[in-house]
Amino acid sequence: MNIDPRQHYLADFERVAGILPGARLPWLARMRTRALEAFAERGFPTRRDEEWKYTSLAAFEKHAFRAAPQAGFDAEAAAMISSFMPEKDAGRLLVFVNGRHVPALSSIARLPEGVVLESLAGMLESMPHALEPYLADADSAFGALNTAFMADGAYLHLRRGAALEEALHLLFIATEAGSAIHARNLIVAEEGAQASVIEHYVGLEGRTYFTNAVTRIFAAPNAHVEHHKLQQEAGDAFHVAGIHAIQQRDSRLASHSFTLGGALTRNDIGTAFDASGCEAVLNGLYLAGGHQHVDNHTYIDHRQPHGTSRENYRGVLDGEAHAVFNGKVIVRPGAQKTDAHQINRNLLLSRDAEIDTKPQLEIFADDVKCNHGATVGRLDEGQLFYLRSRGIEEAAARNLLVHAFARDVIERVRIASLRTRLEQILPTRLKEA
Repeated sequence: MNIDPRQHYLADFERVAGILPGARLPWLARMRTRALEAFAERGFPTRRDEEWKYTSLAAFEKHAFRAAPQAGFDAEAAAMISSFMPEKDAGRLLVFVNGRHVPALSSIARLPEGVVLESLAGMLESMPHALEPYLADADSAFGALNTAFMADGAYLHLRRGAALEEALHLLFIATEAGSAIHARNLIVAEEGAQASVIEHYVGLEGRTYFTNAVTRIFAAPNAHVEHHKLQQEAGDAFHVAGIHAIQQRDSRLASHSFTLGGALTRNDIGTAFDASGCEAVLNGLYLAGGHQHVDNHTYIDHRQPHGTSRENYRGVLDGEAHAVFNGKVIVRPGAQKTDAHQINRNLLLSRDAEIDTKPQLEIFADDVKCNHGATVGRLDEGQLFYLRSRGIEEAAARNLLVHAFARDVIERVRIASLRTRLEQILPTRLKEA
């Protein structure tokens, strides 16, 4: 089908603009308009754009996705909940079906003092002034679309010193073929606050849809935020997401990203140090097979001195899968005493699997300790022979080695139930790849 992507989304916005949450708020209407104008001006990126050099959107642009309808109680979604999350996490669960919060499927235990948890749509109805400082315009085509169409998502605000001891699980379920789901999540941690969040995307198989998600994290001095993203989209789905953090003095951010589904996935994940003493850990694991395409772009912006960052991304590719890793670490002038380490390791299980990896260091300060690297290889024949000589069949031996390679990232997750879940998913996902 020949369609003009820009005109299609401009027309779709006209269709839904009046019923989007916060449609009557003047400041939000202006923000949506600016975002839509930015998208209309630039359009979707092409391979001529350096940041999209190895990722083609040709297959995506063949589809005319439309903003998802409002969700109600969905029996198919209800049936999916137990299969996509461990029972132990059910205490704090926000469920979104086709991008809209469904209270009937959600379960929130009593929140600690100083913790505000609400859907974005609910906040736009009850306390829109609290959101205005955090709903900034986006700086990419997909981010601009998200700003224009955002309808719902999670809002988590931790006041000074507040702590959310148990993880908050945000479960996004897609059931509508042809739908575009524009989720926006906000995590605001005031001074000394702590929280752990699981952002989880799943969808019904056999349905082609588009998830366009943006999560913004604001970490005040001495705040500690652990963010986990688990992407298990349907095999024909398109998933584009941005996770963007801003950190203040002595704050800590841990980001764990697991990409296990979808036809095409693009993750932009990064943080900016706006004060001294910040720490950030970015870990990621991506498994792809068949004709899947996975693109991870990360950035860590050391703007101030005495910052520490650690990044470890690993990929396992089979079939004719293609992955991209572009990790950028920037050390600005004056960001002395920066300590940064970045590594990307990839395991290719077939001759036709492909990885384009580009770890980057841009250093504009002289008193720093920084290093980076990337490896691409196949299973170690010596290790494989050793396992075979112990009576282990070749397929099982290969899976053991791949499992050991992937576990390096899984073991860094501190939430026991999520680690267990990932350990359960891994063998099945490796067979599918």
